[in-house]
Amino acid sequence: MTATLTFIVPSRGRPEKLAPLAGAFRGLCAEATDLIVSIDDDDPRRAEYVEVVEGLPGVGVVVGGNTSMAEALNRAAEAVDSWAIGFLGDDHMPRTPGFDLAYVKALRDLGTGIVYGDDLVQRQNLPTQVAMTSDIVRTLGYMTPPGLGHMYLDNFWRDLGRGAGCLRYLPDVVVEHVHPVAGKAAWDEGYARVNDAAVYERDRIAYARYRATRFPADVAKVRALRGAP
Repeated sequence: MTATLTFIVPSRGRPEKLAPLAGAFRGLCAEATDLIVSIDDDDPRRAEYVEVVEGLPGVGVVVGGNTSMAEALNRAAEAVDSWAIGFLGDDHMPRTPGFDLAYVKALRDLGTGIVYGDDLVQRQNLPTQVAMTSDIVRTLGYMTPPGLGHMYLDNFWRDLGRGAGCLRYLPDVVVEHVHPVAGKAAWDEGYARVNDAAVYERDRIAYARYRATRFPADVAKVRALRGAP
């Protein structure tokens, strides 16, 4: 049976992050929500990811020739057949029992929309973790705009939801972002690579280009899904 909601977790080179996430995920989900880990085909620790998820119900690994987190997310989203699709980083940790059901209920209420909880860092400011109805992904052709690498994905989800009038923040649903910027984790090679100033600048330019070109049409498409003018 197809899950109502599937979360995608792009990851590279740190399967040790996956074990606690997968454990918390399975322990706190109230429904048969799935978790897909999207990794690169050249990840030297690829086999360890498979070992971590082996035997966990509803948790699997997809492998692809990804060049960025955004591509890993989009590639995995293409294969998801659930009513709603979510994103978690490998450094997000669900804390609220039934967090998945809360997301589904909010999305059912919206009909077409985007929801997110409290990550204890950005809180309502940015959806660093998110769930959305899959009709948005199917209609746009992507979960994140082409051209982005690692940054500004959450800006896109926030701006798209606001523009289309279908963004909802759930302050009682905690999915903590265990990130070194908040002093909650150590800086490793992976964090250093994707938080480099050059990565920020490249993605800032790419997102500004997207906002100036495709964004208005994408908002209009999502508004049309909602039956809004």
